[in-house]
Amino acid sequence: MEPAAPPRGSIAWRYASDARTFLGAGAALILQVAHPTVAAGVREHSNFEEDPWGRLLRTLDHVNLLLYGGPEAAAATGRRLRDMHKRIKGTAPDGRRYHALEPEAYAWVHATLAWVIVDAHRQFGRRMSTAQAERFYEQWRALGLLFGVRERDLPDGWGAFEAYVERMVDERLEDSDVVQTVLRTLAAPSEPPAAWLPDAAWRVLRLPAARTLELATTAIVPSTLRARIGLRLSERDRVELGLLGALSRRATPVMPARLRRVGPSYLEWRQDAIEREHGIAA
Repeated sequence: MEPAAPPRGSIAWRYASDARTFLGAGAALILQVAHPTVAAGVREHSNFEEDPWGRLLRTLDHVNLLLYGGPEAAAATGRRLRDMHKRIKGTAPDGRRYHALEPEAYAWVHATLAWVIVDAHRQFGRRMSTAQAERFYEQWRALGLLFGVRERDLPDGWGAFEAYVERMVDERLEDSDVVQTVLRTLAAPSEPPAAWLPDAAWRVLRLPAARTLELATTAIVPSTLRARIGLRLSERDRVELGLLGALSRRATPVMPARLRRVGPSYLEWRQDAIEREHGIAA
């Protein structure tokens, strides 16, 4: 397998950029920080609690550069990601030494995004067939090679990947102060740094946006982990989820192209910030 960004029009290129995948952002973050090594790194090296939108934007910068920035930007982003993670190391509260480049933890972060994209589409978008999920996952693994997630660090094939995620949830993921901080932050989102969104509009949108994210996060986080970290999915929640999912799926034929392909327009919007903050031409 050669390291490469998915080609334009490929299944990963199409599905990863659908705006509805953003509904999985909270679940992806929880799955990531529930890994003890990732939690340790976030605890000591991240300002997520003070600047959650900044953390999200930096993640979106890297993902969209890898997928939609072109070969040179993807290669530069891969090198930058690897170099950034070299500095994230220390000692966890239990005395264990950790490093962000531990193969299991490093691969797990990449894996969570694949899992969440597929499941977000199952819940709210265009559900993938097994064959489509296989192709998507193959392309996602190849993308990981650009920043050092080796072939042997993730299983071969979608079925094996599903079993891997289940095993990680059962055996490796845990509750922690970092997980609970993320849950609190998601429950009360701060105003996004968007000049086009007036304060009055955010005051109106804040509660429904928080509720939608809460429902989506709870639905996408695997049930075993939900129970472990204190998330609950009530019968009322299930009814709301069913309505939200049905409405979202039915909107697919009339969704504007820019919402089904957010990646390229995101890079246009963030072009100056990406060049300033990451030194990469978007």
